[in-house]
Amino acid sequence: MEKYISVKEIEEAALSILPKPARDYYKSGATEEQTLAENRTAFQRLRIRPKCLIGVTQCDLRTKVLGHDVSLPVGISPTAMQRMAHPEGELANARAAQAEKTIFTLSTIATSSIEEVAEAAPDAIKWFQLYIYNDREVTRNLVLRAEKAGFKAIALTVDTPLFGIRRADVRNKFTLPPHLRLANFDGVLSTKIRSTKNGSGLNNYVENLFDKSLTWEEVKWLKSITKLPIIAKGILRGDDAVKAIEAGCSAILVSNHGARQLDGVPTTIEALPEIVEAVRKYNVEVYLDGGVTTGTDVYKALALGARMVFVGRPALWGLTVGGQAGVQRMLNIFRTELEYTLQIAGMYFVFAVLQLLLTLPKIWFAMSRPTVNYEIK
Repeated sequence: MEKYISVKEIEEAALSILPKPARDYYKSGATEEQTLAENRTAFQRLRIRPKCLIGVTQCDLRTKVLGHDVSLPVGISPTAMQRMAHPEGELANARAAQAEKTIFTLSTIATSSIEEVAEAAPDAIKWFQLYIYNDREVTRNLVLRAEKAGFKAIALTVDTPLFGIRRADVRNKFTLPPHLRLANFDGVLSTKIRSTKNGSGLNNYVENLFDKSLTWEEVKWLKSITKLPIIAKGILRGDDAVKAIEAGCSAILVSNHGARQLDGVPTTIEALPEIVEAVRKYNVEVYLDGGVTTGTDVYKALALGARMVFVGRPALWGLTVGGQAGVQRMLNIFRTELEYTLQIAGMYFVFAVLQLLLTLPKIWFAMSRPTVNYEIK
């Protein structure tokens, strides 16, 4: 694994290995995939303003997230059906997070169950990503199982009344390979995704399963059935972030679902400053995922107010090329790049001053000035 020295190299290797249906499923975005590309290039438009000769003596990446200690501010986002990438799938990914002392998030539509992941990585900080089903008993059961298995938070996905149009999946008539199942379910809910008459088998699977009528009242219902903190995942607007907090969420995950839901939405790094400002008086944590591929990307998100950054596809690429070792290599590339960035930029993580000069794209002009200096003290 040491031969890979960047996340990009791991990605290229993984894409050369994966079968076409799985490869296209993991890497594709919604419709024209404009936001998919912008998720990355938006980071590239941000400029770091280094401070020189500040006397760097240490660089400590440790922080606390929802009261739990993590060794670096990079965790693993939920991604579905990971056994398409590697036979151990989510188990290997969770073990990697455990070894690197960071957070692993398990998808509702995983190919390893809540209980299997808990057994494989008992000491990992584990979050459970939740979709709310029309059948509330299905949802309740998932939440209670996660709490019983020692998961530390529920990441409620709020941007998915239905899955977006992903043309590669439609073209491929994507289905889960027949030797795999959605392990958190029994019966038809675990196997229905293995076949499709037309279009994406995943979209056909969730049709009539997800509750499109959800409002923020459902957060109050969730809080009535669990003591776990609830994270609103999929927020791109300040007003929605406030509604989530006022409904009872403990944190906000700024996310556009890997640009897989609706093309043309803001990138997550563009949306982050508005959301951080909107919830400032509530003293809650804000996280980000989407388009993060380098340690400098992580640095920029932290500078704009994110407490933690999560990566989904990079974890899949690491899983594909090397199982647990591949995911750990991916995390350690981020760790090294972030350490170098922090020291060369001239700041101590968390305690010192960070300055960024932002050149924001036109979509953001209506909400902010085109050039902004940010300072975090």
